[in-house]
Amino acid sequence: MQWFYDGQIRRYLTQVMRLLSNFPVKDSAGNLKDVPVMYGDLTRQVASIIKGNSENKLPSAPRMSVYVTGLELDRARQSDSTFVNKLNIREKEYNPDSGEYLSKQGANYTVERIMPTPYQLKVNCDIWASNTDQKLQILEQILVWFNPALEIQTTDNFVDWTSVSVVYLDSINWSNRTVPVGVDSEIDVATLSFRLPIYITPPSKVKRMGVITNIITSIFDEKTGTIEEGITRPELNAWDDAIKSGFVENEFGRKAETDVATQSANVNYKSYGTYVEGDKVRIINRGRVGALSWREILEAEPGNYIADVSRIYFSSLESDAMVTGTFTLNPLNETEIVVNWDTDSFPQDSIISGPTGDKTTIDYIINPLTFNPTNIKSPGVRLLLLEDVGNEESVESAVAWQNNNGSPLIAKENDIVEWSGTEWVIVMDASETNENIYVTNLNTNVQYRFDNGSWFQSVEGEYLVGTWRLDLYG
Repeated sequence: MQWFYDGQIRRYLTQVMRLLSNFPVKDSAGNLKDVPVMYGDLTRQVASIIKGNSENKLPSAPRMSVYVTGLELDRARQSDSTFVNKLNIREKEYNPDSGEYLSKQGANYTVERIMPTPYQLKVNCDIWASNTDQKLQILEQILVWFNPALEIQTTDNFVDWTSVSVVYLDSINWSNRTVPVGVDSEIDVATLSFRLPIYITPPSKVKRMGVITNIITSIFDEKTGTIEEGITRPELNAWDDAIKSGFVENEFGRKAETDVATQSANVNYKSYGTYVEGDKVRIINRGRVGALSWREILEAEPGNYIADVSRIYFSSLESDAMVTGTFTLNPLNETEIVVNWDTDSFPQDSIISGPTGDKTTIDYIINPLTFNPTNIKSPGVRLLLLEDVGNEESVESAVAWQNNNGSPLIAKENDIVEWSGTEWVIVMDASETNENIYVTNLNTNVQYRFDNGSWFQSVEGEYLVGTWRLDLYG
């Protein structure tokens, strides 16, 4: 075996010393002083160094000393030494320029953890006190924690399956003094004996996984009779987990394709599309929504479906944005999966200017024919209208929708209006907006998208073949 050292026993000792640190004592003047903790037993050499190599200087107290008294193989906890546990890890993609994690999947790893060897580590703690009151103060603060044991954690690495251990208090030696005391020292030492069931772990094997996410059925260009170099040469093929959205139309209909493999068919997930409605997703099969069970898809794909752990990704036809969330198969209707959306992956809200400044949100979605805005009128409040309000042919309008000078508000369905403090202002005219607009409703915390003259929930709509994918576990 190659040389390795991970400081595992040292970490256990460090945790024990931290466990015993920061316990205070109160002196006769009422001042609190933390008791220092050091490593090492009180041998003659150590005591001589602490006293400054002089018999005229006494060791300082109070203090605590921690040291190892034994390390034994724990045969009762031994297991199969040939056992290897495999753990698959998926990272989020990291952008080093912005210092942020993206919504796309990053590197995948397999960690092979070899069975560790169990030991019993025995540690003593000497408590040095100059008087009985100091000793009582320290012991009372420490002993209350061991009922029956105290848990410690050596690392915060979730891959380390031996990071958690416990500390047992086995025995207490009240004093090292004998009767008579003599004149050797004025310091009394009490000893606490601890026992820790620990593991010493061999190095793990870390492998980077290459997961196939797309199957290309043809790299042959039938028009020219040659193999497309853009597909066969790796340097020209963008090896990206996120499928670039796009589609082509021909005499056979419309289908989605990647930007590079323009003559190849992406057959992931049996070439089905999906339809998203709120938090529900259904399969589109030959133009029919919900005609296929999701269980057939999940059982055919590699990996294991785990409720609210498995993940689904959608890419927009208008941009490279990737929307994702974990999903659960609807037990009452297996043609649906219910998605718990990661709202951080949603597109950014659009900035809409108004009389009180720029905003990316609306406050309410209302029907102006049945809603009275009087109680919510405050400068900056924004409303999305579900119906027309006001009439250009008549100056009369509902009193609630009149401006302070008596003039009427004239707005159309799907417009966004804002109260400036004196009048209603149309900040987004739906009839003159030709681009996609994203806003979040502060009342429900739901994001909406304006597309082709209508409002939808942000992620709702049809997703063609190649614009969505599954990420199952394992």
